Amino acid sequence: VDHQSYQALAVFAAIGFGLALPYLVAALSPAVARALPRPGAWMNTFRHLMAFPMFATVVWLVWVLGQQSGIDGAAALLALLVALAFAIWAFTLATPRTRWSFGLVSLALLAWLAASLGPRVGQLDAPLADAGTPAGASTASGAPQWQPWAPGKVEQLLAAGQPVFVDFTAAWCVTCQYNKKTTLAHADVLADMKAKKVQLLRADWTRRDPAITAELARLGRSGVPVYVLHQPGKPPVVLSELLSVDEVRAALAKL
Repeated sequence: VDHQSYQALAVFAAIGFGLALPYLVAALSPAVARALPRPGAWMNTFRHLMAFPMFATVVWLVWVLGQQSGIDGAAALLALLVALAFAIWAFTLATPRTRWSFGLVSLALLAWLAASLGPRVGQLDAPLADAGTPAGASTASGAPQWQPWAPGKVEQLLAAGQPVFVDFTAAWCVTCQYNKKTTLAHADVLADMKAKKVQLLRADWTRRDPAITAELARLGRSGVPVYVLHQPGKPPVVLSELLSVDEVRAALAKL
């Protein structure tokens, strides 16, 4: 069993222990069990309330799919979800005759949509959004522009004497998106990048690009986010996964 397998087993063991912990505590401590709320109508309200985080998860996953397969792929998935909801609703109708009539029609519709739209959902032919800003482009604020990472590009920039900051990211990575909207968009960080003439590269791993996978392995990492600051003549500096403004500015100050 390799190192990554041990990590995965540890994660699932921790999840299982966390789910079982309230029951273990209640079983070992009668006082805790007595303090727990009694079953009642509030449970139905809570069950309905917990549906909204699931809806929010669907919104995020559709957005990730849109990054990979474009607006057509996202629309196809939404159409399939509507058809699935219609099928579920049809089988909840009170009258048996109506239930089976609507149910069979809804299943036929769902099967047809799955056959016709399913391949479109999995077709990854759309350009990735926010892959970077083309070389030579400018922004109204004058902030440094992100360019797409490519094999050998870091070495070319370092050979020209230019420091490089690489953001290994993915659309489905929540931590990546958080860091992108906070630390990497912070005015002080961008000002330091501009002052130090750091070239910003973004390696988008949303589709598991094999070249990016190889680069991550070379850095000793197996996933994203990964943030690397390169300086000519020195080894790369790998920053924390959960970036802070102070950490990035401290690393830039050493250039």
